Amino acid sequence: MIKIHHLGHAQSERVVWLCEELDVPYEIEHYTRDPVTMLSPPELKALHPLGAAPVIEDGDLMLAESAAIVEYIIVKHGGGRLKPGPERPDYADFLYWFHFANGNLQPAIGRVLFMRRTGLPPDHPALAAVQARMDRVLALMEARLGEAAYLAGSEFSAADIMTVFSLTTMRMFQPFDLTPYPHLRAYLQRIGARPAYRRAMSKSDPDLTPMLD
Repeated sequence: MIKIHHLGHAQSERVVWLCEELDVPYEIEHYTRDPVTMLSPPELKALHPLGAAPVIEDGDLMLAESAAIVEYIIVKHGGGRLKPGPERPDYADFLYWFHFANGNLQPAIGRVLFMRRTGLPPDHPALAAVQARMDRVLALMEARLGEAAYLAGSEFSAADIMTVFSLTTMRMFQPFDLTPYPHLRAYLQRIGARPAYRRAMSKSDPDLTPMLD
């Protein structure tokens, strides 16, 4: 059975959700953020040099990095489900949006978060630049979801599992308004209606109400 080391209110929720979607057996080891720094506790840091979640154990294997973990579980335990193969017309779209989550979306939000914490005035050029980048990223996603129900196309996939954390839980740390993005908001409502997502959030973060609007 896979053991998921889950830091509360963190991107390790992706792994719990994936296992629920694939019906892969797992257990969760819960960790709580330091109340002052909001960082990982020493027990989680002892598992991996970067001290970040998620980390999984699968037999003798210990693996970090959410994208690597998601691919590993899909291939090793999920029979390739939620990952369109190269014979599928949506294969390239899947690859793009799967990697977009950690390659563009999450870094764009993170840069705004860090710059705002410096106390710079809202009109500072550096803050304005990172905000403009984030706005472009969200606009691109809004356009995509105006033409497809899910990021890879008409079917739900692991690209969606990789993406949703940044649009929901991450907004606890960096609030931003999705009112200008009706397709994004409708997409989050579709995600929130998925039984596997609801089960995953109730098990990983029962104290958290997902920010789905």
